[in-house]
Amino acid sequence: MIRPNRLAGALTLVFAALAAPAAHAGLFDDDEARRAILDIRQRIDANNQKQTESNARLSDQVDQLRRSILDLNNQLEQLRAENAKLRGNDEQLARDIAEMQRKQKDIQSGVDDRIRRFEPQKVSLDGKEFSAEPDEKRQYDEAMEAMRRSDFQGAANSLGAFRKRWPSSGYTESALFWLGNAQYGLRQYKDAIASFRSLVTSNADSPKAPEAMLAIANCQAELKDTKAARKTIDDLLKAYPKSEAAQAGRERLASLK
Repeated sequence: MIRPNRLAGALTLVFAALAAPAAHAGLFDDDEARRAILDIRQRIDANNQKQTESNARLSDQVDQLRRSILDLNNQLEQLRAENAKLRGNDEQLARDIAEMQRKQKDIQSGVDDRIRRFEPQKVSLDGKEFSAEPDEKRQYDEAMEAMRRSDFQGAANSLGAFRKRWPSSGYTESALFWLGNAQYGLRQYKDAIASFRSLVTSNADSPKAPEAMLAIANCQAELKDTKAARKTIDDLLKAYPKSEAAQAGRERLASLK
């Protein structure tokens, strides 16, 4: 018969033996869990490190991009300023060119005016066209202006000087005619006759020739040389029978006695 004390000890040994493998298994499970947790932590730390490095790189890229954008903005502002300056320069250049063109035009106009003062000018007088020097035309026009003012002495002086300076002028016929009229106005009848005769002799086809012959007759009448006046009118009627001067000569002839 087994004693109670011995039975209790045996049971204790049995339970201890049974409990030993279970405790060992529990300790094994804890180590695996620890290793798994450590592995997970290491992975998390590694991922965090990578994320931190990635964030740092991204931050550097963002900063670099910001610097690039800022630099581009600065360049754009600089370009705008340069463009504005260029526009201003272009506008000033355009104004300068316009001013130069205006001055050049003024200079050219002045040159043209000076050239025209020396270039022969085309003149049409009594149905005849000819070229006249600027001074030649000016001197003739001044003499005609004196005639229009009835300044016979001034006209006679100007036309006399004109004939000496321009002996072959296209104005010669007209100058002789008006010189004779100026001399007639001064009662210088003999000089007037000489001027009118010079016109008729040099150019009998001149449209002023009939009037010149009638003027000669008038000068002769003023000199009381009626016979010569009648002879001149007869010559006028023969040479230019259809002219207005001939008609006036017929009427004048009737008054000559």
